[in-house]
Amino acid sequence: MGLLRWFSNDLAVDLGTANTLVYAKGKGVILSEPSIVAIHTQSGKVLAVGRDAKEMLGRTPGNIVAIRPLKDGVIADFEITEKMLREFISKAHSRRRLLRPRVIIAVPSGITPVEKKAVCDSAQQAGASEVHLVEEPMAAAIGAGLAVEQPGGSMVVDIGGGTTEVAVISLAGIVYSRSVRVGGDEMDQAIVQFIKRKYNLLIGERTAEQIKIQLGSAYPLDERLTMDIKGRDLVLGVPKSITISDDEVNEALADSVASVIDAVKSALERTPPELAADIVDRGIVLAGGGALLKRLDVRLREETGLPISIAEDPLSCVVLGTGKMLDELDLLRKVTLM
Repeated sequence: MGLLRWFSNDLAVDLGTANTLVYAKGKGVILSEPSIVAIHTQSGKVLAVGRDAKEMLGRTPGNIVAIRPLKDGVIADFEITEKMLREFISKAHSRRRLLRPRVIIAVPSGITPVEKKAVCDSAQQAGASEVHLVEEPMAAAIGAGLAVEQPGGSMVVDIGGGTTEVAVISLAGIVYSRSVRVGGDEMDQAIVQFIKRKYNLLIGERTAEQIKIQLGSAYPLDERLTMDIKGRDLVLGVPKSITISDDEVNEALADSVASVIDAVKSALERTPPELAADIVDRGIVLAGGGALLKRLDVRLREETGLPISIAEDPLSCVVLGTGKMLDELDLLRKVTLM
């Protein structure tokens, strides 16, 4: 593997369902963009990647399609992922094509050998000279500042766009992990379906995401919030505007939030007694974009009776942890999957 031959052009990548973040050694997080690619259907040419492609979501003519190449945290479209990674690596290195960086990529803990190979192949095709994979919960725990190499147990809940990863970590290893295919994307879809059922109004993914950010919560809020939204009336077929409240959004998100809580409870039930005692003292750390859902920490505290804290920078936790391994080769050797 030649782990000792690392140079400053090496990168750490959080290849997420919703967003991809890139960390460069010595520079920090240099890129954070949506994992979306806009393709011309006839020629197969990439027209836009990341933020520019997200602007096109739901607004493209027939010959252009905006694709999310990752689903539930893993590669759904190998070719498009490779094109997206190539563009992000190129952006990270200011379009200097000759550089072939070594890359560490964070992947879901439940990833299969076939999926691992797909990630490695995509990165190598995109220009990486060497690829190392680490598990997302481990990277999130390191990024959140947890002492993962100590014998005490730590629990991290990483709620991403496609999956929620719950892991108990001790001695630089994952003692127990559970991955459930519930994340920010499913919450957005739940909001779309709820508004469709209740109001016969069709809204887009981007509108649903804005509703989730502004009104969504896992526990009743102290003050009532409302928001005006626009969509297409499914009965009359014309544009229409309605006002919705936080209570309605909470109702829409109830099942998704319950799935996250069940995953945490299930992990606690399967944690060895000695490590469970450590978690009672240290509590649970929340990471990932889903950790920003209003009052999720309050709801989890009520459901588990344990101290709950949110990582300082939940959105960047995984990539910061992965980036730390660029400098700490001993730690990388302990936690790398391949």
